Amino acid sequence: MRVWVLEDPRAGTAAQALGIAERLGVPFRRIPLRFGPWAKVVWPWPTLVGLADRSEFAPPWPGLVISSGRRAAPVSRWLRARGAKTVHTMRPGFCAGDFDLLVIGSLDSPAPAGNLMVIQGAAHRLTPEALAAAAAGFPELAALPSPRVALVLGGPVRSEGMDAEVAARIARRAAGLGASVLATTSRRTGVTAAEAVANALSDVPHHLHRWGAAGRNPYLAMLALADILVVTGDSTSMLSEVLMTRAPLLIADPGGLGPRHRGLTEGLVRAGMAARLGDRLPSPRPALDETSRIVAEIRARGLVP
Repeated sequence: MRVWVLEDPRAGTAAQALGIAERLGVPFRRIPLRFGPWAKVVWPWPTLVGLADRSEFAPPWPGLVISSGRRAAPVSRWLRARGAKTVHTMRPGFCAGDFDLLVIGSLDSPAPAGNLMVIQGAAHRLTPEALAAAAAGFPELAALPSPRVALVLGGPVRSEGMDAEVAARIARRAAGLGASVLATTSRRTGVTAAEAVANALSDVPHHLHRWGAAGRNPYLAMLALADILVVTGDSTSMLSEVLMTRAPLLIADPGGLGPRHRGLTEGLVRAGMAARLGDRLPSPRPALDETSRIVAEIRARGLVP
């Protein structure tokens, strides 16, 4: 296949490259990247030295390579030296000019360049079609009274779970914004915090989907049915996905956030796309589909083989 996707082992990083490839609508080959200890080095030149397994790298070489993340950048550049066009998302570490299209979030304040495209948040795999179809599969959620508040909970980065009182406080504030709550937790939320959320919502109409629960995940249906969104600010991917809806977005602080995650929230607030939980609801906004915009730029630059 003429399009290769370099698939980082971290799901959130891989989703950026995969989401772009899937929206291009052309066949592509997934190349799993298996990194060794040398991948920790920020290599200034094109190389495969960071890979523990290079068996996938053999001619015929691709016409287009889509990659994401610093560790994939020297691999992408190595393929560019063999004739491939390259699309890369996230900061590459070195040689930002050595890509045909470099997609960077506005949070990183990149210097202007001819190959640069600045976006809000990150690329992802959610499509407008999937979002539009999601609600039909969960009529029990659609039956809950409006306005419905979708509460999407992550948790502190690199921690053992959200503080239970913090989680309960966020849930109570979310419940005060509407007539019902559609809540979902993640791995970072933790069992104790999830239980605190359940207790906080016990007196209001709600549906709580706990991370790891059996059955279908209603996450997309919750986004599609939401009149208001309350989302914790610990995941760039999560915030980027919820911006695919038109619902007003309020960002909650789960605690334990670093400067980059706090900066993401500040940037969305400054852009008028969100407000902090506890502040006034932001003004209506259009749905933000940055992945579609990336694909349009790829095609406009003639990078599809």
